[in-house]
Amino acid sequence: MNNDSIKQEQINKAVWNACDTFRGTVDPSIYKDYVLTMLFVKYLSDVWQDHYDTYKAEYGDAPELIDELMKNERFVLPRDAGFYALHDQRHEPGNGERIDKALHAIEEANIVKLADVFQDISFNSNKLGDEKQKNEILRHILEDFARPELNLRPSRIGKLDVIGNAYEYLIKNFAATSGKKAGEFYTPPEVSELMAEIVDPKEGDEICDPACGSASLLLKCANQIRKDHDGSKSFALFGQEAIGSTWALAKMNMFLHGIDNHKLEWGDTIRNPKLLDANGGLKHFDIVVANPPFSLEKWGVEGADSDPFTRFRRGVPPKTKGDYAFILHMIETMKPKTGRMAVVVPHGVLFRGSSEGKIRQKLIEENLLDAVIGLPEKLFYGTGIPAAVLIFRKDKTDNNVLFIDASREFKAGKNQNQLSDENIAKVVDTYKQRENLDKYAYLASLEEIQENDFNLNIPRYVDTFEEEEEIDLMTVQAERKEIEAEIAKLNEQMDGYLKELGYGA
Repeated sequence: MNNDSIKQEQINKAVWNACDTFRGTVDPSIYKDYVLTMLFVKYLSDVWQDHYDTYKAEYGDAPELIDELMKNERFVLPRDAGFYALHDQRHEPGNGERIDKALHAIEEANIVKLADVFQDISFNSNKLGDEKQKNEILRHILEDFARPELNLRPSRIGKLDVIGNAYEYLIKNFAATSGKKAGEFYTPPEVSELMAEIVDPKEGDEICDPACGSASLLLKCANQIRKDHDGSKSFALFGQEAIGSTWALAKMNMFLHGIDNHKLEWGDTIRNPKLLDANGGLKHFDIVVANPPFSLEKWGVEGADSDPFTRFRRGVPPKTKGDYAFILHMIETMKPKTGRMAVVVPHGVLFRGSSEGKIRQKLIEENLLDAVIGLPEKLFYGTGIPAAVLIFRKDKTDNNVLFIDASREFKAGKNQNQLSDENIAKVVDTYKQRENLDKYAYLASLEEIQENDFNLNIPRYVDTFEEEEEIDLMTVQAERKEIEAEIAKLNEQMDGYLKELGYGA
């Protein structure tokens, strides 16, 4: 095991242990924001101090010169707003108020990158109890993050992604304990990896997630480009998120992964899309990916008929199921020639009738649907139902649709299943080969889909039936007689033992 992985595990364990301060007192859905924000502040403070000390060692005690040099940092950390200033005063009353003031100062000093990031979080909130309890909890959390294991200085940990990975680790663990709310902010990393590999992002691509949560799916796409192109940052990430606290997680997540070439908007994508072009129309992207909320009941049907972006010209989705609202929005934002798209959906999207059936038919007839990939059950946090990934492309070269049934191949867990690297590789390879694979994949023609009334239910196309092995009745009869003879022998032995003990007749 190399040093980086050891340090990663140490940091992951230390940040998760910091949650012990809140457990039993505050619900995880509340304290996750406090822990993640404190990790962010600690990271800023350690990077700032590390660079300051480096300049001091090089130029001696010359504060004015060092202050000038520090203006070249990615961010500004105002005096008395850093972690260590807060830690020094932890035994005094008013921890909550001091931390809130520090967050406000950090936001003001970095208004372009961090505007509004902390407006939904207050360490001075009564959610943490009365003043005495709150002050004690915050003292403990400051002490937790001051431990040597959470020294996040670059000179110690090296790669920036160690911090980003720790942040993702925390988010994943919070998702695992957050029940249904987990789907609001997190897509399992293996699903994100699968989607990123299939849409195959390239240098120069503009990539969007209109329901970006904590931005893990966008970051997977960015990492794909970095991996394939020697760390290149020639791409741009765009996202929109409806929940303010989750949008803040996404902003901090981007920052911790060292990605500044992004634009994340806060707002309801369907009712008020904010990623627009210079003319006020919907901006177009090379790649659009999303894991939107499943069958959202109140998605904004009341404004669909008069939608200024004509996203619902193929039909208006049912008022209590918003799946196709997100799909239609994403379709409209793909670039005309290079656009490709991956979206996670519940299986009902594949076969439900009425207005959804009409929308589905039009999308297929326009030759936009490229593939339907069935996933295993219990992959997603907060729901055990299996889901599917739909792939749409603007650059299709045929009118076929590839169906992949990957629902039976996974790494089983006690409460949560996972896709292994091998499972992901098989799906991606099958998608690229675009050929039939017995009991796994089928390339359906438009005519076949028409014959099925545009129903995309995967078992209609991929036959996974396994014939049961014929039973040899004569063999079974012989085995039964052997077992009966063995039982008779055991009964005879037991009778003998009972007689010896005086229990016999």
